[in-house]
Amino acid sequence: MTKQKIYWLCQILGWGVYGFIQIFLYTIANRFDPSQALGVLYQVGYFIATTHLLRAIILRRGWLNLRLSFLIPRILIATFILSCFNYGYLLIIEYFSGSISKQDLMFFTVLINTFGYWVIYFIWTIFYFTFHYVERYNKSLKAETAAREVELNNLKAQLNPHFIFNALNSIRALVDENPRKSKESITQLSHILRNSLISDRKKLIPFTEELKTVMDYLALESIRYEERLTTKFDIDKNSGKYQIPPLMIQTLVENGIKHGISNLKQGGEISIETTIKRKQLCLQIRNTGQLLDNHDKEEGFGLANTRKRLELIFGETARFEIKNENKNTVLTSITIPQLNRPRRDVE
Repeated sequence: MTKQKIYWLCQILGWGVYGFIQIFLYTIANRFDPSQALGVLYQVGYFIATTHLLRAIILRRGWLNLRLSFLIPRILIATFILSCFNYGYLLIIEYFSGSISKQDLMFFTVLINTFGYWVIYFIWTIFYFTFHYVERYNKSLKAETAAREVELNNLKAQLNPHFIFNALNSIRALVDENPRKSKESITQLSHILRNSLISDRKKLIPFTEELKTVMDYLALESIRYEERLTTKFDIDKNSGKYQIPPLMIQTLVENGIKHGISNLKQGGEISIETTIKRKQLCLQIRNTGQLLDNHDKEEGFGLANTRKRLELIFGETARFEIKNENKNTVLTSITIPQLNRPRRDVE
């Protein structure tokens, strides 16, 4: 069952139980009549609608990522406003049904009823946030496991001995020909290896740090492929505000070279472009080549791992897609939301 279905099931069952309790209390107090039942039905529908609206605000404003010191005031204000509207909605129903009285408009009555509705809304938010915090904790545990899998499989499946062997051979060829360039290449290789070895300690790193690793990697590959590999970067200046999984872009770039450019006699181009849209980082990686019909089976670990890590860390707010943009180019698109605050598990 999907999260959306679970949410609506809880909404309908939860507020349905609330309505049943209301009718039961009216019954034992000998105050039950058909108009009361209709009023309870309207009220249940109103609660479902308003809590759904509150949920939309929570998700849209990113309240799930706020510290408690920032979250609690917002929740108190939002639930109080909804409580006031709820009692106003009840007065409107009573007015049109002809059951409104002067006592319903007295200050003490308004205060008691508003407070009662506020308690109901506040209890709903407690359940809602508890569910998400428990779910986030479980995802955090899964993300830690996935991060360790990345570190354990990185040298084997991504920065494998074959790549290291080729890089060292390329550097060796430069030692006599261009000593300065060979020193730079050794530094670049050590930077890549260092990042791969510490990747299990971080779930997210700044985009700029990941981009540096990718540029070092491409610089080393350019020694091997020479004029067969060209690179292009078009990076939005605000991209550094975003956090991404370590070695994610490097894995995708390596995938493009391995399955695309390396198979072409004339070589090709790797381009990386970022834009910021609706407070989201939109990343596009293009490489010369074509996806085969069985590319999911062949590419295995890299793409599957990327999808899973994005899902575990960002949930449904992140997007990942790889496709043939045209007959000569493969496009990999990733959309990542901006976290509202630095996460303790990032570093």
